[in-house]
Amino acid sequence: MLSLYLLRHGQTAFSHHDRFCGRIDAPLTVEGRMMAAAFADAYAHLPWAGIVTSSRTRTIDTAMPMAARIGLPVRREARLDEISYGDWQGLSKTEVASRDPGYFARWLADPSIGAPGGELPNDVAERALSAIADVRARHARGNVLIVAHKAVLRILFCRLLGFDVRLYRTLDWPVSAVSRIDIEGRRLWLRTFADLSHLSGAERRTVGAALPAGVAPGLLPLAMTG
Repeated sequence: MLSLYLLRHGQTAFSHHDRFCGRIDAPLTVEGRMMAAAFADAYAHLPWAGIVTSSRTRTIDTAMPMAARIGLPVRREARLDEISYGDWQGLSKTEVASRDPGYFARWLADPSIGAPGGELPNDVAERALSAIADVRARHARGNVLIVAHKAVLRILFCRLLGFDVRLYRTLDWPVSAVSRIDIEGRRLWLRTFADLSHLSGAERRTVGAALPAGVAPGLLPLAMTG
């Protein structure tokens, strides 16, 4: 069985101020580095088979404390990069709503339309799924850490579990939160979702706390191809 640990990177100035970061190569804040260290402290005892990050600094630096602890290299995968927000990158939602209220309202109702000049979520889903297919080809079993970004993780999660990608923004995935999905053949098991228990004083997030109504832990169909 292959266990994927899907970890969102630690805090950046953009995540702290709720700005669209997208393809901007933002570094971790001091707090973000502390989050990365806390994850390594909590999970380094597991037998890890691999570590894969996006090509962005914030994911690589989130993975580095774990990589140093367990002596594994970090494999950088651009197909796991954050969605491009095009004209919205660097802006807050308040700024976007002020500049383009009509399009912003349509995006809130259906985020699959993407940001102006940006990337479509369905295209993000396809590249992220192909990256996961490569992970499966490299690792038939064992624990693999995937460090990526809020939107790409939520989009990937929707496609893996068979949800409509238009629902991806209904999923709450805070910085440094980790979800575990076990994959065997054509089946998968959702073990945890958006767990923050490795952070000191953080409220633990479980499956029922952040998923759409009616979804519960257990056996779910694997929607990924390949």
